[in-house]
Amino acid sequence: MPRPPFDAPTQADLDIVSEQLGRPARNVVGISARTRTGEPAVVSTAPRLEDGTPFPTFYYLCHPGAVAAVSTLEANGFMVELNELLASDEEIRTAYQRAHDSYIADRETVGVVEELAGVSAGGMPTRVKCLHALVGHSLAAGPGVNPIGDIALERSGWSPNN
Repeated sequence: MPRPPFDAPTQADLDIVSEQLGRPARNVVGISARTRTGEPAVVSTAPRLEDGTPFPTFYYLCHPGAVAAVSTLEANGFMVELNELLASDEEIRTAYQRAHDSYIADRETVGVVEELAGVSAGGMPTRVKCLHALVGHSLAAGPGVNPIGDIALERSGWSPNN
């Protein structure tokens, strides 16, 4: 899996991501995960948008199949189960804290935004809030970096290798 710094996305990448999202891709600094066929699955976004808005979601899940699978998990309340796991398992909590630190470190290779100091995404490090961000992190960073993202990705049934 690529980690920052990323090669600049090609225009073809941006066109595909725009089609996937149904809107123009904004402030993409790299394709941080791809499917086995080369389609973008996760993009990395600048921590400050062109209009100056801070944007903490560095790893942004964009593949429609992945987004749909993760949306189903969220709609079915899987975050409650993951929050309970986080509350009850010290090893998972410790690994989730490391994932939070890793996420911030990756984002800061692209830019440091004071308003985002200590903020990652997806509820890290204390809760599970957005599975899309956590699965995006898992896909970009690879297995073993974000335990909650890894669990959600596995439970989703979606894989970049399908």
